[in-house]
Amino acid sequence: MQHDTRKIRDRAALVGLVTGKRRRIDAERSLDELAGLVSAAGGLSVLRSLQERSRPDAATFVGKGKLEMLALACDEQDVSLVVFDNELTPTQLRQIEPAVGRRVIDRTQLILDIFALRARTREGQSQVELAQLRYLLPRLVGSGIELSRLGGGIGTRGPGETKLETDRRRIRQRIAAIADNIEGVRQRRARLRDRRHKSDVPTVALVGYTNAGKTTLFNLLTGGGAETSDALFVTLDPLVRQAKLGDNRELLVSDTVGFIDRLPHTLVAAFRASLEEAREADLLIHVIDAAAPGRDDRMAAVEAVLEEIGAAGLPRVDVLNKADLLTDPEIDRGVAALNDPVVMSASMGQGRDALLERIMAILELDTRRVRISLDARSATGRRRVAWLYRHSRVLRHETIGARMVIDADVPRRGLAHFPASALTTIPADTEGAA
Repeated sequence: MQHDTRKIRDRAALVGLVTGKRRRIDAERSLDELAGLVSAAGGLSVLRSLQERSRPDAATFVGKGKLEMLALACDEQDVSLVVFDNELTPTQLRQIEPAVGRRVIDRTQLILDIFALRARTREGQSQVELAQLRYLLPRLVGSGIELSRLGGGIGTRGPGETKLETDRRRIRQRIAAIADNIEGVRQRRARLRDRRHKSDVPTVALVGYTNAGKTTLFNLLTGGGAETSDALFVTLDPLVRQAKLGDNRELLVSDTVGFIDRLPHTLVAAFRASLEEAREADLLIHVIDAAAPGRDDRMAAVEAVLEEIGAAGLPRVDVLNKADLLTDPEIDRGVAALNDPVVMSASMGQGRDALLERIMAILELDTRRVRISLDARSATGRRRVAWLYRHSRVLRHETIGARMVIDADVPRRGLAHFPASALTTIPADTEGAA
């Protein structure tokens, strides 16, 4: 993957449309987010242009008059890059670029570019390259200008000239090869998940809009040191680490790539192997930036991606994060708008215990004190004892003849490992149970 190493930042103009029932304030918020994306890619937003139209122009997206005004404004502001807040068709790209006289990219290409910049592992780089090639393939016809410019500036990072100057057949071959590699990654992850399920350790996946605080919460729960930043899309490769709940109880926490409004379908498809960590989890933790403008729209964007990857029906806990940035009345309104959320400030370390209690209740990791009678002579009995010592707090272990009698605090979900006839509940206030 080729990364932009220039010190001079692209000066960018942002272009958006207000169409149909869309409110102008929503379009302005979207341009705010686009400016954040440009900054994440290493650029500087110096100009904004919004036009109200009933529908995008088929040839130039905005009207021709608006395009002429845009070109003049770009000259005045020394703009080197024009970024459209929508995905442009190949025809629109070819019409717009000569009209404004500078490089033009769309929202999708910008997001792909940021992913190319952030990708560190071979797996992440392969997933980004696959998404970029799928995006570029329909744009190859008559796109000699676009291909020749790759390699310098925002929207130009990616597979590189030697790959992109080949014909469509060779690009399809490259796509097929990368897809095969990613399928291998998907199968390896599936085998790892199978082993985790067999070990009876539940997995919790953190999902949410980019920069909602997922990785900060991940570090709070696991004690890990995963990289955190205010920048967008810092986490691309899924991280899975253990969280201790006290005694022998534990769970695995997975940090996933952040979602965003209109996340490119090519990225969702390419990152499916990683996003399956969320789809196959026992519980989703939806991390919501309580202080973000357009919070409802961000939640809807997350919901759309969860629907696309088949994870919308999983058990879920909403976390209203960054509550330290809100007043009490604002917190109350946020809580009222959600389904019994856990109010937190992961950066301040607040709310961890409340979240863990909710997780334990949903995953049935809360314990019951039981007396278990097992056959000391059978292999099954010995396996069950080994399971108890791995996953429970053993209070008393006594062998009476051919029977083992064990008192233990057992996670409620683990009681299914034992026949009902072998279990006796011990009242919590019973003295001397140990």
